[in-house]
Amino acid sequence: MTRSVMDEIKEEVTSHPVVIYMKGTRTAPQCGFSAAAIQVLEQYQVPLKDVNILADQEKWAALKVFSEWPTMPQIYIGGQFVGGCDILREMHGKGEIAPLIQKATAAAKS
Repeated sequence: MTRSVMDEIKEEVTSHPVVIYMKGTRTAPQCGFSAAAIQVLEQYQVPLKDVNILADQEKWAALKVFSEWPTMPQIYIGGQFVGGCDILREMHGKGEIAPLIQKATAAAKS
């Protein structure tokens, strides 16, 4: 894995309020966890960058190091790693995602 891939990941997660690294795309998820995570995130109606890690094996490997998290999808809000699908759903259920997204989108506008 090259340093440039790690830099690219860092740029993606800091340049977009919400980023999901997933199997497939937002419109064509290729696993149930990715589809479930997209369903949760789309409820917030915010700009969402989706990255298909199946199209870039080097990025997939780099993400596991970057986040210290072995599975996909991986969700970042406001430049911070939130977790995978199960953590996202749990936080959504507790009302913990909305404040993170509001803060991230406000920061992106300023």
